Amino acid sequence: MTQSLILSPHRYPSFLGEDISNTSLEGARFVILPVPYEKTTSYKKGTEEGPRAFLKASSQLELWDEELKKETWKAGICTLAPFSSEETAETFFPKLQARVKELTAYRDKKLLIIGGEHSLTQATVPPYAELYPQLSVLHFDAHADLREEYEGTPYNHACALYPASKLCPVVQVGIRSVASEELHRVNSGRVKTFFYHENPKSEKLIPKVLQSLTRDVYISIDLDGFDPAVIPGVGTPQPGGFSWEDSLKLFRAVIQKKNVVAIDLMELCPLKDTEISEFTAAKLAYRLMGYLSAGQATHKKFLARNHFKGPRKKSPK
Repeated sequence: MTQSLILSPHRYPSFLGEDISNTSLEGARFVILPVPYEKTTSYKKGTEEGPRAFLKASSQLELWDEELKKETWKAGICTLAPFSSEETAETFFPKLQARVKELTAYRDKKLLIIGGEHSLTQATVPPYAELYPQLSVLHFDAHADLREEYEGTPYNHACALYPASKLCPVVQVGIRSVASEELHRVNSGRVKTFFYHENPKSEKLIPKVLQSLTRDVYISIDLDGFDPAVIPGVGTPQPGGFSWEDSLKLFRAVIQKKNVVAIDLMELCPLKDTEISEFTAAKLAYRLMGYLSAGQATHKKFLARNHFKGPRKKSPK
């Protein structure tokens, strides 16, 4: 039995609580993979505590979603065992990539990867790029993250989207911090960058984003893409950023119009004396599941059209 297919142990909570989110992998519509990994954060430390805080805070969410008017959890949510290591990125990232590839066999499910530092996206995008030839990445972030190397390593959080930009189109939103050494990659090649100061409102941004994305989309969310007033607990905060409402409008439009294959949610860095960041991150994940669930019928048609009939193998008993 591989570790990734085991429900989370008691030392890590399940999403929404053990009595709600203890669905088996085979019976779940949504799968949460916590990855408490941190090696290269260059400002604030603590993102390795993000997944645990995220899961703990989720137990305080109301099960009925006030926007969607439904209880999304009934679709089935499986929380997998946390996957991390003290190994170097050179050793760990291939293992994470293999773990994610293993989970892509269950094509009737949506995977949410909870970090951890944003460098993890280097390992989580490739399995989907291999599976979906028309994949693109929606990159929600304050930072461009397009350096080829930073502080002596290509596995740095400042390089999070550089490898993906070599595999598929990357559409960046919320960007308000770019280093001179990565500037030549902004709005170049496969990268389309929408600077926040030029696109602060989702109503005008959404049509441009939808036009730039391909049919199949992987969403990578660095929580510092939000205004710090919404989520202050992040690894590398920046002033400005999207409001809660504008962000949800953007995500909902993309999920409604595209085939979103997976989502990662990175860089949660819990603060002392307040749980607002982890609670908001958990509510964001639950709302995104709701948007995905609302499009479940469309997704099933997509699977049938492409002859995807569910998992290729049975989950372990």
